[in-house]
Amino acid sequence: MNSDLLSTHTIPDKYPDKRRIRIAIALFYFSMGFCFASWASRIPEIKTMLNLSDAAFGTILFALPVGQFLMMSFSGKLVTHFGSRKVILFAFPGYTLCLSNLALATHGWQLAIGLFFFGVFGNMCNISINTQGVAAEKIYNRPIMASFHGGWSMAGFTGALVGLTMINLKIQPRNHFWLVVLIVTIVLVLNWKKLIPGKASQTKNSETKSKFFSKPDRGLVQLGIIGFCSMASEGAMFDWSGIYFKDVVMAPHELVILGYTSFMITMALGRFIADRLVLRFGRKHLLQVSGILISSGLLISVLLPYLIPSTIAFMLVGLGVSSIVPSVYSAAGRHSTIAPGIALATVSSVSYLGFLMGPPLIGYISAAAGLRYSFAVIGIFGFFITLMVSRIKAMH
Repeated sequence: MNSDLLSTHTIPDKYPDKRRIRIAIALFYFSMGFCFASWASRIPEIKTMLNLSDAAFGTILFALPVGQFLMMSFSGKLVTHFGSRKVILFAFPGYTLCLSNLALATHGWQLAIGLFFFGVFGNMCNISINTQGVAAEKIYNRPIMASFHGGWSMAGFTGALVGLTMINLKIQPRNHFWLVVLIVTIVLVLNWKKLIPGKASQTKNSETKSKFFSKPDRGLVQLGIIGFCSMASEGAMFDWSGIYFKDVVMAPHELVILGYTSFMITMALGRFIADRLVLRFGRKHLLQVSGILISSGLLISVLLPYLIPSTIAFMLVGLGVSSIVPSVYSAAGRHSTIAPGIALATVSSVSYLGFLMGPPLIGYISAAAGLRYSFAVIGIFGFFITLMVSRIKAMH
């Protein structure tokens, strides 16, 4: 394979209407984030409606990542065989339909089945739209992947705000979700023709028919490990930042959300400037600094567990994780001998394990030694990112 995985060299421009293409792809990223945030905003209410205990509900929630993880290899093959645009036309309606069905569950097992298929269709959306993002980078002949992921992050804020409004207006989850379905359907109808057509980009030596148990590409595994460390840190912040501010920082009740909010804001902002930083400093240097920011932020929060230092620390973590996943996805999609859909699925599979394992790891270490020590352990992942990036050859 081409060892220059993190270079920014791409193919010449062939699409005159590239700005409209970019807008269309960005809207699909936003729609993905909007759907997921809409579900997340109604989780407490749905849990109460189904009268589920914390343990039972936690088990049910695990059905979503199981569906995502089991679908990863198949999503890559679907995108490679049919093309990302055709998969999007199938996956996005399925994703929104699954969202609407979540509000119709009357028993825990029904919600679990709904979440499983929400994860299945969500993964198809993820691989297909990221394949579109890789193709858009080639059209633009410069890095733009991070800005797409920034749109996903902004959708998280929007979905949470809309959810809060719906709750205050006492609108039932099913009506809320149907409104989301309507909005995403409008996006699909108005923009699908602007998506990049054709099958996933392949080279002459594309390994699309590799054996099921063939040895994974070393470069893709390395990128996946970098993504694993980043997503483990990200997952820890998503699930534990509020608890850290409550139990360790001892923040006032109204400021407990400050750590999570500061992390999310800098992560979103970082994604909108990351592409320019890649052009100026190179992807290798940006990822090395990103790893240091993650470790520095988490270790500062451990050493100085007070309101202002910890808020600044979580902002550093947000900046650190902002560019890593977009960068490794972009690098994977430019593999010289493996189709983008397959390459993205490989990297996503390894990376997503970090998102699954990070939060439980925090919990286990916290139970044994305390929450501050668990954050210190996660902080080591950032330094490991810097080390891994340094080991990939010819990285620019």
